[in-house]
Amino acid sequence: MTRPVSSSLEALRSEVLNYSGRWPDEDVTPFLELLQDGDNAFGRERLEGHFTASAWLVDRRGTRLLMTHHRKLGRWLQLGGHADGDGDLAFAALREAREESGLPGLEVDHGIFDLDRHWIPERKDVPGHWHYDVRFVVRAGDDEAFVVSDESHALAWRDVGLLLDDPDTDPSIRRMAGKWLQRSVTRLPA
Repeated sequence: MTRPVSSSLEALRSEVLNYSGRWPDEDVTPFLELLQDGDNAFGRERLEGHFTASAWLVDRRGTRLLMTHHRKLGRWLQLGGHADGDGDLAFAALREAREESGLPGLEVDHGIFDLDRHWIPERKDVPGHWHYDVRFVVRAGDDEAFVVSDESHALAWRDVGLLLDDPDTDPSIRRMAGKWLQRSVTRLPA
């Protein structure tokens, strides 16, 4: 199921630049620099940092987000994980959403929704390193009955509007909630 990385590098570079045009206040330089490492950028073996892929998994109405209480990090976050060598990060985000939620009928939107570079602390024999997380909108189908995987303590549907104002929400989740609500408002019919 892994896509050829070399064909994905230019596509991802183009998507990152497109994202930068939509969000000019966000610095995409670290992501573009990581792309210069080619195939190595997508594997967790690159210990100083690597690409990961996440899913902003919304219900069919787009008002709720499926969140995981992450087993290793102990926080409520979006679904996602390592690219494991797959240069098609939208596909990797979709794969992670399926694996972590058990939801059938998921679909991924074209284009990057959010970029986030964050530090992962040392754990056992893995040194601390950067995750260059590329996030995509994934939409649930009619069946919203999730299954909690062994990567989570729990899963829960959360109202996106409430996440924006909750001070306990991870800052990157609040940022994405703001983007999502802004996007939703601009798409409403006049």
